[in-house]
Amino acid sequence: MSEERSALLAVRREKLRKLRELGVDPFGGPFPGTESTVEIVRKWEEGRKVRMAGRIVSHRDMGKSQFLHLQDRVGRLQIYIQKPSLPETERSVFELLDLGDILGVEGTLFLTKTGEKSVRVERLVLLTKALAPLPDKWHGLVDTETRHRQRHLDLIANEACRQALHLRVRLVRYLREFLAARGFTEVETPMMQTVAGGAAAEPFKTKHHAMGMDLYLRIAPELYLKRLLVGGLEKVFEINRNFRNEGISRKHNPEFTMLEAYWAYSDFAGMAALVEEMIAGAARELTGGLKIAQADGTTIDLTPPWPRKKYRDTITAVAGADWFKLSREAMEKKAATLGVELEPNLSVLEITQKVFEKKVEAEAVNPVFITHLPAELVPLARLNREDPTVVDVYELICGRQEISPGYSELNDPVLQAERFRHQVGEHTQKVDHEFLEALESGMPPAGGLGLGVDRLAMLLAGVDSIREVIFFPLLRPRESGA
Repeated sequence: MSEERSALLAVRREKLRKLRELGVDPFGGPFPGTESTVEIVRKWEEGRKVRMAGRIVSHRDMGKSQFLHLQDRVGRLQIYIQKPSLPETERSVFELLDLGDILGVEGTLFLTKTGEKSVRVERLVLLTKALAPLPDKWHGLVDTETRHRQRHLDLIANEACRQALHLRVRLVRYLREFLAARGFTEVETPMMQTVAGGAAAEPFKTKHHAMGMDLYLRIAPELYLKRLLVGGLEKVFEINRNFRNEGISRKHNPEFTMLEAYWAYSDFAGMAALVEEMIAGAARELTGGLKIAQADGTTIDLTPPWPRKKYRDTITAVAGADWFKLSREAMEKKAATLGVELEPNLSVLEITQKVFEKKVEAEAVNPVFITHLPAELVPLARLNREDPTVVDVYELICGRQEISPGYSELNDPVLQAERFRHQVGEHTQKVDHEFLEALESGMPPAGGLGLGVDRLAMLLAGVDSIREVIFFPLLRPRESGA
């Protein structure tokens, strides 16, 4: 800790002592009946009495006249205090205030000479004494890791942070209301599972001591939601927390939020139409339009309808019409000329997927549905009737990343068991046999979709990192004493 910070902390501790000598509780009780800054402005009437509370984020000392800004959860508003008009104790409290303190005030509304809406304070109450200073007024928190680690300070000092995270909150509310309005039932499924199923990912493992059994944190809720389809819940969804023991990047956090929805008697095309309507509606509701500026300077146009392109066609468009006729060695050479780096000993399918990720997905700014992926890539989807080498799925690519996958769901228990066994190889303990038993009771044909809530929030907020839309992203522990 720097000497300057130590000195500032000492000053505040001394003020704390003086407040207690005055008989003032520096961490006072409730202050009910307050209006938010937005409510006060919306119901503006000069001379109206109001009660408000917030954090002191600025202070301009004009001698007898004092101008401060209080910030609450939705905005900030100026308050005006004439020190001589305050009762003696309140005047003494005022002299011991600092930026960051939380204050409750009563007063009347008025306009200053410059036309700023303000509250003329008649009574003030210290609600919380801040013992640590706020970030620098002009520079705030500039180090990215410090911003994410000290999110409480980032929210106080950084308007862009507040806006991005508030957008995320509103997005989750919108998604929930959108689906509920269309007859979908919201459910909750287990976050601890005996088999980590529903996706190909490395799970986090834990142990239940009382039952003496290993458990896995959920990597996807899919298999449980499909059991509910079997049980007769024909339109079902969950906004869920998933956990994957994999790398951290601009697009990935080990703990993330996913929306999954299933619709009996629909298919992947119906789910594509649903997710298109849902995302475009969210953009209009949360941003006021369909053209969203991004941090990298691009603008994403979400105006429907969004194009549908077959996976095979997107590959041949970037790698040549003869790509699927090439030998494995020729594919490796062609990938190198395209600037696609490959690990050794990849299969033909894996090489093709690398080309897709680097030359199609990574270059798609505006939304596009990629359909009919190779069957080996999606073991839970229904085979296409005309071409059984592909499955009836879409991947929605937008902002150079996958936002949403959608399937015509596989409901044949015999074929599903075969594809599970092929997927896990010798590790048969990874097959969810209870799910297969549920399928044998009969699951209706259905469409399903997943939607990365964090990634969609990134897109709509125009930020370039998933950490900007997660309140507390995973970080390495800070070194002791740092």
